[in-house]
Amino acid sequence: MKVRYREVTIVTAAILMVMAQPVSAALVSCTMTFSVSGWSAMYKTASGTGTISCNNGKSAAVTIKTTGGGLTFGRSKIVDGRGTFSEVGSIDELFGAYAVAEVHAGAGKASQAQVLTKGSVSLALAGTGQGVDLGFDFGKFTIERTAGTK
Repeated sequence: MKVRYREVTIVTAAILMVMAQPVSAALVSCTMTFSVSGWSAMYKTASGTGTISCNNGKSAAVTIKTTGGGLTFGRSKIVDGRGTFSEVGSIDELFGAYAVAEVHAGAGKASQAQVLTKGSVSLALAGTGQGVDLGFDFGKFTIERTAGTK
């Protein structure tokens, strides 16, 4: 009989521990404004800055780096970039490297749209700018919190 009492106590304690776990927080919607500039000649690189803002009041200044390679040539600058992230549990999930694959051709003023992924997080980018570019490439788009910001 003591064994059954002990089993019931253990099961009851386990149930109470599960019930005491916090309910997962509501998902957060975040957007990013940014500007980047760069060049490509078989290797592609660009860098810039931006700000991520979320509907829960959190925000972060960020640096952006893109790198890749392929059959690509040109120079470009995006001055009015906008990004929309898929919903996440925390702004911290947005930092890191996103996979990039693109085909591009442009001269003068241009608009661009692209969707990137990093695990279960997606980022839809759009922007306007200027430059000359032609080709296709694969690489990564990295978002890092600017040093000194939380």
